[in-house]
This record gives sequence, structure tokens and C-alpha cells, in this order.
Amino acid sequence: MAYYIAPRFLDKLAVHITKNFLDLPGVRMPLILGVHGRKGEGKTFQCELVYERMGIEAVHISGGELESPDAGDPARLIRLRYREAAELVRVRGVMTVLMINDLDAGAGRFDAMTQYTVNTQLVNNTLMNIADTPTNVQLPGSYDETPIRRVPIIVTGNDFSTLYEPLIREGRMEKFYWEPDRDDRVGIVSGIFEPDNLSKRDIETLVDTFPTQAIDFYGAMRSQIYDEQIRSFIYEVGLDNVSRRVVNSTNPPTFRKPDFSVPHLIEVGHRIVREQQRVQTMRLGDQYNRALREKSGRDAPSPTDQAALPQDPFYRAYQGPGNGHQQPPSPAMASGATASAPACPIDSPPTSTNGATNGKLKPETIDQMKQLLNQGYRVGIEHVDQRRFRTNAWQTCASIQTKDIGEATAALEKCLGSFPNEYVRIIGVDSKSKQRILEQIIQRP
Repeated sequence: MAYYIAPRFLDKLAVHITKNFLDLPGVRMPLILGVHGRKGEGKTFQCELVYERMGIEAVHISGGELESPDAGDPARLIRLRYREAAELVRVRGVMTVLMINDLDAGAGRFDAMTQYTVNTQLVNNTLMNIADTPTNVQLPGSYDETPIRRVPIIVTGNDFSTLYEPLIREGRMEKFYWEPDRDDRVGIVSGIFEPDNLSKRDIETLVDTFPTQAIDFYGAMRSQIYDEQIRSFIYEVGLDNVSRRVVNSTNPPTFRKPDFSVPHLIEVGHRIVREQQRVQTMRLGDQYNRALREKSGRDAPSPTDQAALPQDPFYRAYQGPGNGHQQPPSPAMASGATASAPACPIDSPPTSTNGATNGKLKPETIDQMKQLLNQGYRVGIEHVDQRRFRTNAWQTCASIQTKDIGEATAALEKCLGSFPNEYVRIIGVDSKSKQRILEQIIQRP
């Protein structure tokens, strides 16, 4: 089966890999190429097709291998796999790459609830060290001064803004945002349905019918076409006999070619879309967490807190040519105690200050603090700049130990004056349960 390789994707990987194997005097090139984009667009599969086309050997690491109960294991694994890739270059005489899939899932920090472990720090530091000295990569406990071969690193992910910023800076990582255009989508989908003899016009009809769907949507569509025959087979042989007919059978079942007509494919596609929409609209997680709050005696979030919930999808939605529709927004992340800080949309400016004016608190903010102090909760203050606001990396400004509202107000006004161009929020903490019962932004830049 001849799969389609997007020309832009092939060009980017071919140039980056080849450049890292050339000795260009006076040219410092980044070792890492980060391929990022929204989920399901075929980043990893396109990489594999490029490797096969260019005859490149790939040594793989999954994002799930970047955590371990033993501190230091993932960092050692990265160094070991990198040296294995360098050895393949020397022994086999072919270009080799180290490929890390879903790097952001293994080493990224999506919100305040993401645990930042020692292994996360070591993984980031190890990748930075390899990017800076790619021919001197040592294993813990040993040192070999013999230089090894430089091997380019390809990493994939959805959102690289969750990664440690010094790792993704220019000079260490070259970024490539992969968003297939209509021609790429038609070519890739044509490869998926190549055994089914669909014409180019049929493929274009499918792509234009579902312009906001990712590439893997069409693979799922093709897979579900076979469900009808498999269902018929199951009830024909009987549920009790399926195992004997399928596993280690001398007479495995065969199936005729299903109906791959465009209307049938579109019908299956709409069925998949309806299931996607149910996931987005049911939001059972919100109902579950609301029930937990009520059971534990805490009130449901106020309208102000509900307005602070993120309303925009975490990943970018594909914009088809001439099409203004986007994927439905993903449900807001809910916590058992409180809502986390809102994610700032990348292209929209922050709103105006809503809890303070020129460093002076609004009456409703003072009333909120009074209620927290009177109920015995501890009040804290946190701040964050606009860049770190997107990753929810808040920093502590002050912790108010007193129950006097005057002193608490003075401490909050002092923090507002110290960080006039940053986000500032107050938090209420239940000292007994060690849980946050409120997070409310009172200043926006």
C-alpha cells in the first residue's frame, strides 16, 4: 500500500536530518526537531513514512517511558538509546534518528495538578545536555572520552508550550507545526482508502463533508465499515463459538468486501461525529465532581467561579479552506475542590481588571476575603506573568496569617502594587483538609 507523504513534512524532516549529518563549518544547527500539532493528524505516521522513504533507522522512546519509580531511570534510558542510535550509524553506515513520541505527555506540565517530579527535571536537563554536546553523551557511573556520532532527535507532541522553555529555545530545538492543508488531507485520505478503489472525487467529497476532523477520523471510519460483517459473523456462529473460530482456528473466517460507497461512508462518519459530540456535551466529570463537593459539605462554584472556567479548546481546531467552523470546545477541567485558573486563549487579549482598580481593592473582593477569614480559612495570594499564565505556573506572593481584614487588605494591595502588570489571584485554603476551596483572579494585566 502506497501511503501519501506530505511534501512539506518530507522537506522539513529531510533537511533537518541531513543537515545534522553534514559537517558545515561555522554553522551551529539545532539537534532536536519538534513536530507539534493537534491530535490525530498523523505526525508519528508521517515521520515513519519519511524514515522508510529515506532508508533511516529509528530508535524509539515513548512518552510513557519518561517516568519511573526509580529516580534517574528515564534520563539514563535517553542517554542509552541515544548511544545505541550513534552505534547503529557506525556499524551499519546508515542515517539514524532518536525519536521520542508524545514528549509533552511525558515531560510537560499542563496545569497545577500535574506532578513535577525529579525524573521530569532530569529528562529536560538530559535532553538539553545532549542538544548542547551531541558527541559527548555519557552514561551514569562511567566516562568515555571517545566522541560518538551526532544523531538528530525527532520529538512529537501536541502542545510544546507545556515543556520547559530552555529546552525548546532556538538553537536546541527547531519547531515545526504540522497542520495538513486540504491537498495534504486529500492525499493522506486517498492512501487510507486506496484498497477500496475510491476515486479522487469521492475522497474530496469525504474531506469536504468533515473538514474539521483529524486524519485519524477517516481511519476510524474505514474500520467501522467492517463492523456490520463482523456483527453478522458473531451472531451467525453464536457467541459461545466465536473464540474457537477466531483463535488458533484452522479455518479462520473470511469476509467479503464491504460497501464503500460515499453515502455509506458519510453515514458512518456522522455516527462517529455524534459520539464525539456526546462526549463533549455530557460532561459527566463535572456532575461527578459537583456531587463530591455537595457530599463533602462544600458549596457548588459560584457564578463568578463558573465564569472563570476555561471555555476554549485546549488544542487548536483545524480550519478548512473557507470554513469558519471549529471542533466543539472541550469540557473545562474540573477539580474535586475548585476550578483551576483559566487558560488564556493564544490569540485573544486578556480582559480588563476585575477585582482591583489602580492597586485598590474593590468592595466585593474585600467582602470575599472577610468571608474566608470569618469561616476560619487561610488566605493566600499568588501571581503570574502573561507567558506563564498559559501553563498555570502561579507563584506565591504572600500568605496571610492574620485574621484582621485590615492587615489582609494591606498585604493584598502591596502585592498588587508589586506586580501591576501580572495576573494576581486570592486563594482560600482549608487548613484541616489541606485543600483549596477558592481560586479567584482579582487582577488581569
